[in-house]
Amino acid sequence: MSLRLHVPPLRLRLRPQGVLLILCGSALLRIALFSELYLRYVKEGLRPYLVVSGAALIALGLLGLFTRDHGREWDEEEGEGEEDSHVEGEGHDHTRNPRIAWLLTAPALALLLFPPPALGSYSAEREEARVAAQGAGTFPELPAGDPLDLTLGVFASRAEWDTGASLKGRTVRLTGFVTRDDGGAWSVARLRVTCCAADAQALKVEVRGADAPAADTWVKVTGTWHPTGRPGTDAARPVLDAVSVKRTTAPSDPYEKR
Repeated sequence: MSLRLHVPPLRLRLRPQGVLLILCGSALLRIALFSELYLRYVKEGLRPYLVVSGAALIALGLLGLFTRDHGREWDEEEGEGEEDSHVEGEGHDHTRNPRIAWLLTAPALALLLFPPPALGSYSAEREEARVAAQGAGTFPELPAGDPLDLTLGVFASRAEWDTGASLKGRTVRLTGFVTRDDGGAWSVARLRVTCCAADAQALKVEVRGADAPAADTWVKVTGTWHPTGRPGTDAARPVLDAVSVKRTTAPSDPYEKR
């Protein structure tokens, strides 16, 4: 009786873990390589890492789809023991996965088809603005020209800490989304990120003298600084007397950077 080595055939088998990796990798490539949606979640400089991660996940997923059948390694050439091999393998196919595991692909597919939106007014309402300035002092003069486009971070820092009142008499334009508080006041807001959306900090400037658009609406607000108290005290808050409020589209990068 002679024996021969039996090499299990290479077969394509759909496994949930492989499909899950492919879907997650495709979602990463969709937002980072084929669009600018990644700016909703991380800073621009992290794009190459997302692309590499997406490609690696797809490669691992494809590798997981190709598996070898786990049968007997040695077969008897004349068919002896063939009957036993059927008995041994019956009910013991360890390459199968429980069908419920396929449910894990649903959130990955949703991530691919419906990327989560950028953080908005819900997040901004739960964290007060934090400014980079350390204590009150005199700020440099602002550039000439009115209206002057400023970030919310620059406006808030000068409104709260600038003892030289560099905003006085200047017409500025701020861009952000609308958020409201329980008292009826509304603000133009933006979120500042250091690394990614997980560390976002809210920047808000209260707007007076104009009706509030719907929450999360992106607007350009033109107006003048409204002093509320001595710089460096709790009374000094960023407030703008609005001259005009115009709706605008959300920028591709919705966050302010440090």
